[in-house]
Amino acid sequence: MPGASVAVMPSTATSTPASRKTSIAPERKYKCQFCNRAFSRSEHRSRHERSDTKERPFKCQKCRSTFVRRDLLLRHDRTVHAKDGGVPLHSDGKRRGGPKAARTVSGSSKSALAIDTSALSEQIEASSDGIFDVETAAMLVADIQHKARAAARANSEFGASPSSMTFPSNGSSMLEPTYTNAPLALHQWDGFVPQDPKAHSITSNGSMSFDAQNPNQLLGGQHGNGLAPNMQAMINSLPPSAAGTPAPQSPFVQQRADSPADGAQSSTFKAPMINSDEERNVILDNIRGNDSEHAIPEGFRVPSLSSLNRYLATYFGLFHHHLPFLHPASFEPTQVSPALLLAVLSIGALYAFDQEQAYVLHIGSKVLVNQFLQNKENFSSRKCPLWTMQSSLLNMIFASWSGDAKGLEWACSIKGLLANMVAGNRYELKLRQEARGGRPPTRAEWVEDEGCRRTYYAVYIFFGLLTLTYNHTPAISFNEFEDLQLPSTEALWNLKVSEDAWQDHLRASPSVTIMKAHADLFQGEALKYSAFATRVMINALFLEVWYHKRSPEALQDVLTEYKLRIALETWEKSLDLCEPETVAVPLSAPHKGHPLIFNAKAMFRNARARLEVDLKGVQEALRYHESYEVAAAMANARDRVKRSSEMIKVIQECYDCIETAVRQGVRWVARTSPTNWSIEHPLCGMDLIIILSLWLYRLEHDEEQATEEELVMYNKIRELLGKDLDDRYVPQLSSLVARLWGSMLDEVVVWGITRLMGESFRLHSQALVGYVDDIAASSNVSTPSMTSQGADEDSVY
Repeated sequence: MPGASVAVMPSTATSTPASRKTSIAPERKYKCQFCNRAFSRSEHRSRHERSDTKERPFKCQKCRSTFVRRDLLLRHDRTVHAKDGGVPLHSDGKRRGGPKAARTVSGSSKSALAIDTSALSEQIEASSDGIFDVETAAMLVADIQHKARAAARANSEFGASPSSMTFPSNGSSMLEPTYTNAPLALHQWDGFVPQDPKAHSITSNGSMSFDAQNPNQLLGGQHGNGLAPNMQAMINSLPPSAAGTPAPQSPFVQQRADSPADGAQSSTFKAPMINSDEERNVILDNIRGNDSEHAIPEGFRVPSLSSLNRYLATYFGLFHHHLPFLHPASFEPTQVSPALLLAVLSIGALYAFDQEQAYVLHIGSKVLVNQFLQNKENFSSRKCPLWTMQSSLLNMIFASWSGDAKGLEWACSIKGLLANMVAGNRYELKLRQEARGGRPPTRAEWVEDEGCRRTYYAVYIFFGLLTLTYNHTPAISFNEFEDLQLPSTEALWNLKVSEDAWQDHLRASPSVTIMKAHADLFQGEALKYSAFATRVMINALFLEVWYHKRSPEALQDVLTEYKLRIALETWEKSLDLCEPETVAVPLSAPHKGHPLIFNAKAMFRNARARLEVDLKGVQEALRYHESYEVAAAMANARDRVKRSSEMIKVIQECYDCIETAVRQGVRWVARTSPTNWSIEHPLCGMDLIIILSLWLYRLEHDEEQATEEELVMYNKIRELLGKDLDDRYVPQLSSLVARLWGSMLDEVVVWGITRLMGESFRLHSQALVGYVDDIAASSNVSTPSMTSQGADEDSVY
């Protein structure tokens, strides 16, 4: 592309102490990119540019206030929150100094840990202006936390080590015979998760060490854990209660404006808990009682009481609100099916960064579900209890996003079984409702029916994500749901009131079927429904787009594509009518309202993009979890990205996707989004970033001149990423976008698939600048992953 078409901004010179000269009138060589004002120091220019862009990057972790400068944040913390308690913020002066800061981090630790202070000093010097900030602290304690975790594991009395457990293959066709623990890299925030060196010990008094209302204890943030006070800001990014639904006075909750005034209790919930060691023993007895074939080895041990409650808290506080098909109020750990409980605990263990234990619990759940299905005489999908679907769904989610190709293949092998169980159970639900003869359901009946509906739709959403990610043919169509009602609001689902008051709420709640909602969207009529229903409907529209693009007549069927665009626009307008929900979100979250809406917008952007660009090859390559193959498929998709006025609209969706991360701070999002955001965001964002990088590449290399519209969009993206540009390392904006997104995906790993995607984007970034490097040589930072992506013997599937 001619240089006159896209002007490449010169790289900003970096001021170093050695190059600064003392003079009466220092040279003003740092110019503002917005108003051309000049400054003698780069930090002064950065501060001024924030006044032009209205950016307020300094966020208070105790309320929702934001500030242009850090000193204003410090003053706000000292004046407004002085009486609130907690750890106060420190001024820049107190946070400077490399070796001293390192000693502060390790000062409270009584263990004799060898700390490479010279390495820590170099890292501090490499940070911005030598400031020892929160993000730097998270990286600098990695060495300390690594050694602390290793010491804790060495003293573990968990019983049988997860890595040594062998699962017999008798009667377990859903499992490979042996569980071999894959090599696991330690997370740089391992210290945030409290280590339990006596995971199987039972105290005689049955006391609990887990405080469901203490987020510091939930994430290992006790004052005696050896963390620097600055690390508390990271801990505060999670909800303050175990369930992520704090009390009404908490700043994390946005109360509904239309909350009932009849003395009804809050519609939020607390995470289920195990209250004593006796209850824990009951759970162990339930597991043994359901293991009729003794497929679970004798070395299997239920985690300690504190670990069980931590896993329940992380599941219901970090995962549940992204797919709320379980009923927290009726979820009793000692009474639910052991297979479902183990599946829930396995997901919770992932979010607690205890991957070894997560695999043990995951495999135990699969064994129990498999035994039930195999030993059930005269199997009928109509007679399958709801917990079999819920357990299978969670196990398939675990396996599909594990980063292990064999896990995905296992999930695909039982996809038809799960779809069949949903169909049979839905038919039974229809018969139950018809038998009532128009009588309104009791509360217990409604909870049972709503639990079924939510499970069906959760399966439907999960199958949609499999289609989005791996190009798998959907196993369930929305037509199969016919007149099934859409999910209720979260407020009604979690409401705790008397039976009479509950009936009043039920009558006031809108009841819309999926067929009617679907028809109205295509007619341009927006409807009012819940956040969960909003997520269901965008899944239906996405699958409509997928079917359309796979149709042989897609190129000629202009009318269908027009109707799809109308339906997507109507869905977007319906967000303004969405039922208000009471939900707790971390202050670091970039969204307002329920996370389901935030997730739905990610799929909406992907659906809009797929109307123009179909990256089928990339999705199929992703099935086999080879980063080089995925990167090659990305490069081969270049010709699919056209330059047109319609493509500008797609690029705007891509811009919106990456803008959220950049405005929040890429490194901040990289460290917090794996637990605060849903897995849907990296999955939906993959197509968008590929399209964006390839469009930028074409704009930078095509001989065709850029149009005015394209030039405006190019400069808009360059302005967004201006501070990350370094022409000495990344001369092309297309490569920068891919590298930035890849580094954000695999910095902190909860779901292993994100590490694969991060490696693929890194290779794609290298290919865009004309070379391919060995991924192992280009990355010297180990990140935690759910499984190795190497030899088959490391797979648990």
